[in-house]
Amino acid sequence: QVQLVESGGGLVQAGGSLRLSCAASGLYHMAWFRQAPGKEREFVAAISRLARTTVYGDSVKGRFTISRDSAKNTVYLQMNTLRPEDTAVYYCAVQTGLPTTSQTMVRPTTYDVWGRGTQVTVSS
Repeated sequence: QVQLVESGGGLVQAGGSLRLSCAASGLYHMAWFRQAPGKEREFVAAISRLARTTVYGDSVKGRFTISRDSAKNTVYLQMNTLRPEDTAVYYCAVQTGLPTTSQTMVRPTTYDVWGRGTQVTVSS
């Protein structure tokens, strides 16, 4: 069974940066989603198994970067120029099945294993 270990959340001032990490027990298509209180889960970024494809949500384009270290089976989310509206619990997700497309990578239903989440709080 796939196991995920997320880390890197915390409290930061607006304009600051954080880097989230998600270590998996294998090489998979992976993504980050986030959920703020009272809101639906939102797609943040995704990266394909071999890092050939990356996709970003509109609200984070140009500020966040997803990358992976395949040797460590770890995906990173570098978050720059953070805003208070980025405050949320960030979840790492893995798709263990068939190859996916950039269209399906943004859907939470594409992913079959989820991490427990890490809190990111951006103060104004």
